[in-house]
Amino acid sequence: MRIDIVTIFPEFFSVLDVSLLGKARQQKLLDVTVHDLRDFTHDRHRTVDDTPYGGGAGMVMKPEPWGEALDAVLGGTPDGTVMVVPSPAGRPFTQKEARELAFAPRLVFTCGRYEGIDQRVIDHAATRPGVEVREISLGDYVLNGGEVAAMAMIEAVGRLVPGVVGNPESLTEESHEDGLLEYPSYTKPSVWRELEVPAILLSGNHGAIDSWRHDQQLERTRRVRPDLLPDDPA
Repeated sequence: MRIDIVTIFPEFFSVLDVSLLGKARQQKLLDVTVHDLRDFTHDRHRTVDDTPYGGGAGMVMKPEPWGEALDAVLGGTPDGTVMVVPSPAGRPFTQKEARELAFAPRLVFTCGRYEGIDQRVIDHAATRPGVEVREISLGDYVLNGGEVAAMAMIEAVGRLVPGVVGNPESLTEESHEDGLLEYPSYTKPSVWRELEVPAILLSGNHGAIDSWRHDQQLERTRRVRPDLLPDDPA
């Protein structure tokens, strides 16, 4: 998978060189390129923002540098490319969306700042052949810019690319994969500070363990995220 990121803070994404995503890049499972938006400006101050039409607080990112950046990044893009615009005005990011994005041949993340990117940039990108634009929100809160949200989405998507996670079976037992939160996990020792691992996990009865884990998923989901449950869960 190829991932391009356009940002005014390219150094933010140095974290992509560590952990599983760093190994995936070394193994050529992920091809990640970070582009500095200021490289597409033409004044000595490398200006990327201006005051909003209609008044109001804050600044808006100018369309000219963004247009040139996307001309360069999206030139010759393969069909099925998804341009992701992190935005608190977007639809919520979910595990289902992460799985969809993991099948895209190419992702382009546009990291806005200030009051966001001039809407014409997003509208124009949506007219490009082979490009789908998705405005996506990480949650019901506001960040200083799109970099944190982009990084979170890249990690959520990147780990689903085949070969990135060593044991692919572990991906099927996580929170939200089946609509429920994940069951609690335990490891050695069996007793720690007078707290014992649930006896069922030491029984060797895998059928009973699977049933217990499902019950724990339901209980945790009812307690923490009841909004995820149908009215009468099985």
